[in-house]
Amino acid sequence: MNANPVNKVVIAGGGTAGWIAAATLSKAFGKQVEICLIESDDIPTVGVGEATIPPLLNLHKILELDEREFLSAVKGTFKLGIQFENWRAQGDSYIHSFGWAGKDSYACGFIHFWLAGLQRGINIPYGDYCVEHLAARQNKFAVLPSNGLNYAYHFDAGRYAQLLRLHSEKRGVQRIEGKIAKVNTYSHNGFIKDLVLDSGAVIAGDLFIDCTGFRALLIEQALHTGYIDWSHWLPCDRAVAVQTESLGAPIPYTRAIAHEAGWRWRIPLQHRVGNGLVYCSRYLTDEQAKEKLLNSIEGAPLNNPRVIQFRTGTRTQHWNKNCVALGLSSGFLEPLESTSIHMIQRSVLRLLQLFPNEGILPEAVAEFNAQTSLEVERIRDFIILHYCVTERDDSPFWQHCRTMTLPESLQRRIELFKKTGRIFKGDSELFGEESWIQVMLGQGILPATYHPFADALPEGELPQFLNRVRESTRHKVDQLPVHVDFIHHYCAATKEEH
Repeated sequence: MNANPVNKVVIAGGGTAGWIAAATLSKAFGKQVEICLIESDDIPTVGVGEATIPPLLNLHKILELDEREFLSAVKGTFKLGIQFENWRAQGDSYIHSFGWAGKDSYACGFIHFWLAGLQRGINIPYGDYCVEHLAARQNKFAVLPSNGLNYAYHFDAGRYAQLLRLHSEKRGVQRIEGKIAKVNTYSHNGFIKDLVLDSGAVIAGDLFIDCTGFRALLIEQALHTGYIDWSHWLPCDRAVAVQTESLGAPIPYTRAIAHEAGWRWRIPLQHRVGNGLVYCSRYLTDEQAKEKLLNSIEGAPLNNPRVIQFRTGTRTQHWNKNCVALGLSSGFLEPLESTSIHMIQRSVLRLLQLFPNEGILPEAVAEFNAQTSLEVERIRDFIILHYCVTERDDSPFWQHCRTMTLPESLQRRIELFKKTGRIFKGDSELFGEESWIQVMLGQGILPATYHPFADALPEGELPQFLNRVRESTRHKVDQLPVHVDFIHHYCAATKEEH
């Protein structure tokens, strides 16, 4: 494709996507590769990606971010999972936690022992066997040695980008202020040659990273890559977001509360709460959505609600010619499971593994695109699961969701679990068996059978085994401090910043 070595990387756009790319590449290459990032103070970032998932901790280890300093700077809190309210039915709720329930055996997972217990009248909630699940419900948290708890963060996305910018510039990344006015390509191969700013400055490069958000200035407007629309499975196409004053102590989980045309989020930070309403414009107008959100919030609004339009789907290629799309320019999956920052992180690390230092090879591009597409499709399936397995039929939106034709990959998974209680994690897949189990149980699927190995225990041992696991879980959670007390001790934002 292009035999020219990559000596200069140009990142178009800042925000979380741009600065994660800058921070990671500069950490890996130092001054071996020239890296510059173009962003404009006049272009606001979407900036609502304030809830994360546990793999982000791995990125922070790579970047050598001190957890306490990071959380203090971004006014962060801890997250043990997501509470889904009104999804299975109105008034119903469940938690998808980051933990593992019980203990697996070599033949089958803990779910099968739990199902065998149900058959014998041991009717204990599945979450009582999971430390993270129980801790979330009891509003407890601590950072434990040896990764004793699986957790993630809630944080201020704007402050997070500022922190990553600071680390990037220390490692030699050049930030260029300006708006991109034009993208020039080579006539012989269509590769991007340079970017022209509104100031007239021309920024040339060998590899370009598109972090221009929904506009997708490089990957789509210049290279016409194409887009795969998934809105027939995920029909929500709008979100309205507002920040509010914090009235109480932050809880260690995100709330996702379903309504008649979508859902709303509530993300607690140290200094404020992030709120948003995701909806389908076929069933709710923008004005109705704003009114609905403002009627549901607690605390005074800190800004005016703003509407964000989107179309769920993904690029036909995430790496096209000498351009890699990250973040919103690469596609969009609604933030129901807080996967936005994770997908940025995964793509940056994948680019690092396939970095085209000797020139851009078609085989490397194809591998990048194949891995990315598979991972995004599996995340898509997991998000669809929350909508399609429901008892709700109280609105046209939910009637559509519960009756729509599903991707074959998802349909097969649901049927296997429904009939046998079995679930398997595939390659290049973010969500593991435990995540699928917790959401399927929460949405109302109770398997018809379970693995026969669970019946192989000697008489009377199953109740003792389940009781030991439950007592051990309860004991661990009893030792934990209250979430807000731990934050004050560990990573409180300084008073001047409040």
